[in-house]
Amino acid sequence: MTVEQTDPLMSGGLMGKLLITGAAGFIGSALARRFLTDGHEVTTIDNLSTGHVDNIPTACTAIIADLRVRETLDALGDQRFDAIYHLAGQSGGAPSFDDPVYDLQANVQSTLLLLDYAKRTGCPAFVYASSMAVYGDPGRLPVAEDDRLDPKTFYAVGKVASESYLRLHSKQGVGCTALRLNNTYGPGQDLSNLNQGMASIFLGQALSSRRIIVKGSRSRVRDLVYIDDTVEAFVAAGAAVEPSTFRVYNVSTGVGTTVEQLLTLISSSLPFDVQVEVNGSTPGDQQGIYCSFERIANHLGWIPRVEVAEGIHRMVKWAINAAEAATFVESGST
Repeated sequence: MTVEQTDPLMSGGLMGKLLITGAAGFIGSALARRFLTDGHEVTTIDNLSTGHVDNIPTACTAIIADLRVRETLDALGDQRFDAIYHLAGQSGGAPSFDDPVYDLQANVQSTLLLLDYAKRTGCPAFVYASSMAVYGDPGRLPVAEDDRLDPKTFYAVGKVASESYLRLHSKQGVGCTALRLNNTYGPGQDLSNLNQGMASIFLGQALSSRRIIVKGSRSRVRDLVYIDDTVEAFVAAGAAVEPSTFRVYNVSTGVGTTVEQLLTLISSSLPFDVQVEVNGSTPGDQQGIYCSFERIANHLGWIPRVEVAEGIHRMVKWAINAAEAATFVESGST
């Protein structure tokens, strides 16, 4: 049964004061733009380790600082936000093997410090970007939120730990929701980052060299969620947070797309031929996963709207236009 949603950020006709960490990144910047369009006041904290300052909307109050250190939040004093959306962190399974300590600090320590800040200042709502990586290789498909957690990377271990900290802080009054994101893709994704986002990695390689190197089997399965749908899941989750509660939701489509199918969708949308090569593997990679969105649909009324074929088409069109615009500028044309 779908519950009626009330937005605590709009109570009394007042717009909300929001903290969104990671607004220099792909999802964070899209979420910040969404809330700014609705008239909310948005502050972001980002250390630009993987994001780009140009991604941060100009209407945001931007703090370029590291969330791993307590001093960053101490500098905010006793500011009270109506909601905190925590999206910043190290965001790749493979890189977490290179420096597990940094991964721990960037993902778990930052979450714990933010939760402590939320509790200290009386922030009622905390929404966290978790990951489907917590499931590892599941025993059944589609995966539901109550299924066994079996993380295969340090990154995924950190997500499980952070969810546990959310659960503990919910018992201390902070309303907490963890969104287990599947593979978000779409316009605006960083095509130069080869450690994050299967669709963006493949598309970035295709545009730069007309060649895609696949690390792992073409039969691997992912659940691909369009960026607009992921943003709406954050909006719905924040609007429904209740004090002293902990909830967890999959953000997914319930449809598995194989690597082979994704390659075909990308290649067929490009105006040139692409060579595909399978070479090597990725540490801790999941073989096949797609997730049920029944809980978030029943509780929050959220469902994915954009099917993967349409989403990839939009993404490729955006990427080609962006590449053409960059070439035009570099050539000095007027």
